[in-house]
Amino acid sequence: MHEAHLKRIASELSLREGHVTAVAALLAEGCTVPFVARYRKESTGSMDEVAVTAVRDRLDQLGKLDERRTAILRSLSERGLLTPELEASVAGAETLQTLEDVYLPHRPKRRTRATKARDAGLQPLAERILAQEGGDPGLYAGDHLNPEAGVTSVEEALKGACDILAEELTEIPEIREAVRRLFRSKGSWIAGVVPGKEEEGSKFRDYFDWKEPVRGAPSHRVLAMRRGEEKGILSLSVTVPAEEVVGLVAGRSLKDPRTPEGALVLEAVRDGCRRLLAPSMETETRLGSKEEADAEAIRVFALNLRRLLLAAPLGRRAVMAIDPGFRTGCKTVCLDSQGALRAWETVQPFRSAGERERAAATVRRMAIEHDIEFVAVGNGTAGRETEAFLAEAGLPESVTVVSVSESGASIYSASEIAREEFPDLDITVRGAVSIGRRLQDPLAELVKLDPGSIGVGQYQHDVDQAKLRKALDEVVESCVNTVGVEVNTASARLLSYVSGLSPAIAANIVAHRNAHGPFDSRRRLLDVPRLGPKAFEQCAGFLRIRDGLEPLDASAVHPESYPVVSRMAASAGCTVAELMGSAELRAGLRLEDFVGDGVGLPTLRDILEELEKPGRDPRQTFQPFRFADVHEPKDLAEGMVLPGIVTNVTNFGAFVDIGVHQDGLVHVSRLAGRRVSSPSEVVSVGDRVRVRVLEVDLGRSRIALSMRDVPEEADR
Repeated sequence: MHEAHLKRIASELSLREGHVTAVAALLAEGCTVPFVARYRKESTGSMDEVAVTAVRDRLDQLGKLDERRTAILRSLSERGLLTPELEASVAGAETLQTLEDVYLPHRPKRRTRATKARDAGLQPLAERILAQEGGDPGLYAGDHLNPEAGVTSVEEALKGACDILAEELTEIPEIREAVRRLFRSKGSWIAGVVPGKEEEGSKFRDYFDWKEPVRGAPSHRVLAMRRGEEKGILSLSVTVPAEEVVGLVAGRSLKDPRTPEGALVLEAVRDGCRRLLAPSMETETRLGSKEEADAEAIRVFALNLRRLLLAAPLGRRAVMAIDPGFRTGCKTVCLDSQGALRAWETVQPFRSAGERERAAATVRRMAIEHDIEFVAVGNGTAGRETEAFLAEAGLPESVTVVSVSESGASIYSASEIAREEFPDLDITVRGAVSIGRRLQDPLAELVKLDPGSIGVGQYQHDVDQAKLRKALDEVVESCVNTVGVEVNTASARLLSYVSGLSPAIAANIVAHRNAHGPFDSRRRLLDVPRLGPKAFEQCAGFLRIRDGLEPLDASAVHPESYPVVSRMAASAGCTVAELMGSAELRAGLRLEDFVGDGVGLPTLRDILEELEKPGRDPRQTFQPFRFADVHEPKDLAEGMVLPGIVTNVTNFGAFVDIGVHQDGLVHVSRLAGRRVSSPSEVVSVGDRVRVRVLEVDLGRSRIALSMRDVPEEADR
């Protein structure tokens, strides 16, 4: 562990060095981010997951920087180029970009115009010209002719020398950094339509003649322009005033452009800037801009995914779920309170009056037979029509109908997970099961999907897919461990996201459960193959066992803290179970009396909270939602005020489902009666909002909405 790195990270993140050191040590031991944040607060100064992740990521970055530094020093040493000065420059480079700038002049190169000139013996001529001591290059260049190398004239000698200068002057680290800053501060995106692609690329019309500063371009526009370029619709470049680039280089190397030598140096500078430096900096700027756009898009996606995963669960209620369909009928399933499939039918409410009556009778019978409390209806094609059918189907008054997002359900239906779970069921029936389970527990069901398929981001297919997957997997892991997992009912997929559990160990837990029955205590997890002491340490606090031998197993109290709770109970003169059930007994505890053996007040406060509400679910309480009586875009009229649910948040606004099979867009400028820099300041995925219809474009399938000046209550 590099002490300098720990000091640097502490300074950059405004954290105590001791806390950073502790996090680094815990991570090196194999501890996970959720475990460190939850159960090692005394060591870390109560860092949350965001801070622990930031330390981890910075450690990784600095580690990669050191790896590259070591490789460069080895290369320079092996080629006999490592001087004390160069070694100090390499050692002092604090960023990967600076390190590469230092290395660039000494990096092995393919044959360039400059290397050919050097091979022809023109390096001394280039150095004499650059010295600009007042001679005439036209006279002394003749001393450097080399017919064998193809240098047969003064003009060829001078041209070769200028090629050397063009390369060397544009590889000076300080110059490159100055030009890099120029591209970032004054660079502009220039986009235009490729001739003949106007009609094909109509969706990119906004960028057919577009110019925008690089530093101000939001991520969604950067990604949109790049997508247009990749599709061959747009030409795209980053430009800066050429003379400013020349000025930065010439300012360091040129003495007097009026002298013969100065004129050649200026010529070399212009050539190097045009041919080498500007293209290099444009490439760097485009790459840097793309990385920033990716990071922002991934941040937005991750934020949306977190809100979706932590949506309020219905909980343990019997549910009927319907995957609607006009032609193929409505696949209707009944799930018990644990999500187990109890019955399924296909009903046809849209073919004829007779079949509609038979369909109504079927859903009534199924609802009564299986004590159904809620009906989950997929919000895709025929969703609103199915809701209308159910409203007149004569279901018991106690039954509540809820619209549920189908996003990703079809992907789950065709997945290997679904095939293993329901090998004999049709894909559409599996989809209905997924819709119902998503209502019961969104997190437990959504973890079965590839997070990228859920569709709550912007330009998700244009960003770095490896970084996207890593970020989204970490969001899922964080959410799963925040909520906790019932070990005796959880799927292997859900268990695989628990701290310390790999997919293989998660599968072993399920296999052991199936073979030996439910776990009656956390300690029995140690009987699972490959689940050793370290994995147990990392996972135990996030797994719940209700009605087991140990009451604390139903809570987030870690087994390592059970002795502390026992001392608390002994101090109060009661059992652990009695302490958990009595606010009066807990109120009589003095936490300071139990500090020691690595247990401090932060952990003790967490324990007390858990004793008050063992295994509490941090998610909000479920509340049913109803759309207004509109079913298609043609039912909308400007000025209507409607209830809706936010389905996606991007940097340019929020998409809202108002129940017409087509989400409307609330542009960022219409989210509030004030300036909003980021839509996430105002709304999140899953929020229930009221919107006003501004415009309906049926031809382009676009609905413009506003949340500004919308009354709390209005006619729907």
